[in-house]
Amino acid sequence: MKEIRVSDVSREKLDFLDNGVAQIAFVVKDLDATVEQYYKRFGIGPWHFYTYGKPLVPRMTRNGEPTDYKMRVALSYLGPMRIELIEQVEGDTVYQEFIEKHGYGIHHIGVLVDDMAGAVNRAERAGFRMTMDGAGFGPDDDGHYAYLDTEDSIGTTIELISRPKRRKEPEKVYPPQQE
Repeated sequence: MKEIRVSDVSREKLDFLDNGVAQIAFVVKDLDATVEQYYKRFGIGPWHFYTYGKPLVPRMTRNGEPTDYKMRVALSYLGPMRIELIEQVEGDTVYQEFIEKHGYGIHHIGVLVDDMAGAVNRAERAGFRMTMDGAGFGPDDDGHYAYLDTEDSIGTTIELISRPKRRKEPEKVYPPQQE
């Protein structure tokens, strides 16, 4: 891999954090057990579960190449911030790489962007390559996430997020909703 020198990198200010952090995400060993602990110990919930992979996420890349991978996620809120718990299931992912390097724990912070292509382009001009992404997980084929290789620069990964206007129904909700 080519070494990037500061003089080679755009001096453009990346404004990804101007609106604050919208999400914090943890890679966990056992998604169901972790969700139960967050709910019982801290009252965080309800949690919405999804399996990200095909067919839910029709377009996925890893290091610029089309790929297939799968992870289970549970989403909730901690105050106004979304909290995401991720369990690696299969494939070459940024999560598997993180587990091998660090074990389980805080994996990334997520920031919302309106123009994903423009945000990724600006990040790459600044020397932060996209390591993995997925798109089309909303019912209207919208929704896109992209991870940037920022760990060596700022100590964590930044995920760019373009949330879908609507979400598909979760596979399950915890705690189970009373009817």
